[in-house]
Amino acid sequence: MRWEANQSMIWDCGPDEAYEYLRAVDEGRKLTESLESLNLAKDSEEDGFLHRAHDVLQTAMVRLEEEFKHLLVQNRQPFEPEHMSFRSSEDDTIDDGSIVSYGDESVEDVVQRDSISRGSEEYIIELVHPDVIPDLKSIASLMFVSNYGRECSQAYVSVRKDALDDCLFILEVEKLSIEDVLKMEWNTLNSKIRKWVRAMKIFVRVYLASERWLSDQIFGELESVSLACFAESSKASILQLLNFGEAIAIGPYQPEKLIRILDMYEVLADLLTDIDALYMGATESCVRTECQDILRRLGDCAKATFLELENAVATNISANAFPGGGIHHLTRYVMNYIRTLADYGKTLDVVLKDHEKEDQVSTSPDMSPVSEEDNNSCESSSASPVALHFRSLLSILECNLEDKSKLYRDESLRHLFLMNNIHYMAEKAKSSELRNVLGDEWIRKHNWKFQLHAMNYERATWSSILSLLRDEGIQNPGSTSISRTLLKERLQSFYLAFEEVYKSQTGWCIPDSQLREDLRISTSLKVIQAYRTFVGRNTNHISEKHIKYNADDLEHYLLDFFEGSPKSLHGSHRK
Repeated sequence: MRWEANQSMIWDCGPDEAYEYLRAVDEGRKLTESLESLNLAKDSEEDGFLHRAHDVLQTAMVRLEEEFKHLLVQNRQPFEPEHMSFRSSEDDTIDDGSIVSYGDESVEDVVQRDSISRGSEEYIIELVHPDVIPDLKSIASLMFVSNYGRECSQAYVSVRKDALDDCLFILEVEKLSIEDVLKMEWNTLNSKIRKWVRAMKIFVRVYLASERWLSDQIFGELESVSLACFAESSKASILQLLNFGEAIAIGPYQPEKLIRILDMYEVLADLLTDIDALYMGATESCVRTECQDILRRLGDCAKATFLELENAVATNISANAFPGGGIHHLTRYVMNYIRTLADYGKTLDVVLKDHEKEDQVSTSPDMSPVSEEDNNSCESSSASPVALHFRSLLSILECNLEDKSKLYRDESLRHLFLMNNIHYMAEKAKSSELRNVLGDEWIRKHNWKFQLHAMNYERATWSSILSLLRDEGIQNPGSTSISRTLLKERLQSFYLAFEEVYKSQTGWCIPDSQLREDLRISTSLKVIQAYRTFVGRNTNHISEKHIKYNADDLEHYLLDFFEGSPKSLHGSHRK
């Protein structure tokens, strides 16, 4: 007796036929059990009946196994993750930069954080049409009571494994080896990480939760069977996702990967509770242990990558001075990078806590009025690991900027460059979550620093020029009377010096409009007041034709400073 595989499926013929078949199989099972209980003599006629009963029951079980699989396959519900409320960042236009590629102004917005919804929300969806659940449950119960539970479980696992593979395909998760991941270009890898982050959350909170619910519905009266079937069917797919995390954690530790690594760390940490709940009691499953191990390794990778960021900043070398003394691309990159990292403050505190630096004091020259004791107190006593590491990174950046400033031959431009960059650092910290990380004292200290560089710029640029507007040295020899010749020469020297400064410093750049205006006003107050006083004091000794510019002319020309567009006054005359 055998079942022909090409026969029509019983459950396709309607509920009455299915009910009658189950009833007949159950009667055959009971008959077999009754015959077994009689302890029949071997080779007796009754023993022959028992063998035939076993054959009939086995054939029926094979048929039920196929019916079971057929019902599971034909009644699968479509999986449509695009209709779920989990935020996908794949549609966001974000270009992730590299620590070695800050050669254009787009670096201002180069590092952004993907939106990853938080919380432990769980969505149960129908993976199999609910109308067939009672039939599946009836078949499973009959197979288990007939001692064909292993075959039933294997049938269930094989079908649901395929469904889980299809789910990963829909979520755009590919099967990749560790070697594949390590060889991947960053732009491609970046896209795959973002898909992984989204896929993990949907897969665990929606699909696996629904998968566990389906298993419980079908094998609910056999709790250990339900969990074992779920764990076995989902093992390969969840490990496929975790293997990608393992490949990322291996390295290399490139700074541009840090934010994506933290995204992976956070989503996996966020899902640990869900995974623990789903696999609780599955003693033979390695999923929970594997998740915890990958999470630890991602944390170690994030820590090593942050330290590599510090190293990359420290070793960034410039062969030429940055044009115009503006904000260096390295400064923009680092500040925008850590401004984004500040959103990961709690996570970074966890991954960095075991690597707090012994020397928490800034390694850059401390030019502020804060005493060393105050500095130690404010930076070390109660600072979080992320605050300590951010301060360390910014100290490294400042040292690097100091080195870059030495490439300028002009002392004034050196101070302008440092003023611009430190002002940028302070403003970025002030207007973001960085303020809470670095603290108001750090901001106050750096406000003082850039103001000091502004004063040093004025001193280096204008001290010698304004000294020409003093009365010393313009008297006739042996007399207190003013020498018209010396006065004329003094004015000509002033005009020549002003024109040279105008020619160079109109080409210099102060990107921040308020800082640019403040420095112009400060300079104008000093220069115009000194010039107006000098000319007014000596008006009786100066011929009108020797006054090349009046005070209003100079004030107007000072408005051209720091625009990054060189201009010339040679050959100009009074307006």
